[in-house]
Amino acid sequence: MKGDNIAARLRAFAAGVFRICRDLGGDSSTKHIVRQLVRSATGGGANYEEARGAESRADFVHKLGIANKEIREALYWLQLACDAGIANEEFGGLIQEADELIAILTASIRTAKGRLEPQPAE
Repeated sequence: MKGDNIAARLRAFAAGVFRICRDLGGDSSTKHIVRQLVRSATGGGANYEEARGAESRADFVHKLGIANKEIREALYWLQLACDAGIANEEFGGLIQEADELIAILTASIRTAKGRLEPQPAE
């Protein structure tokens, strides 16, 4: 089905976040980053699935936008974990995957928005 590859990548991204977060113990600051990271990483895939079941093209674009924002937020928390020194070597791969997912979602939004606009009569 259309979009299965992106959906699978978003699930794999969220699962990767779960795996690295399980290993992060720590103080209240670390726990805050972990909670926010897990929430945003899982929110991206959940909102993408919502977009796949959208009621209209405008609804699709809106929900894709939310998925994109969630992955961008997850990227922020991954980068903050690195900056704060609580990251391990697995963070690099997740950062790269987040960058790629953002690019894919941004391109999908751009394409879908282009199809929303009325086409000129020939």
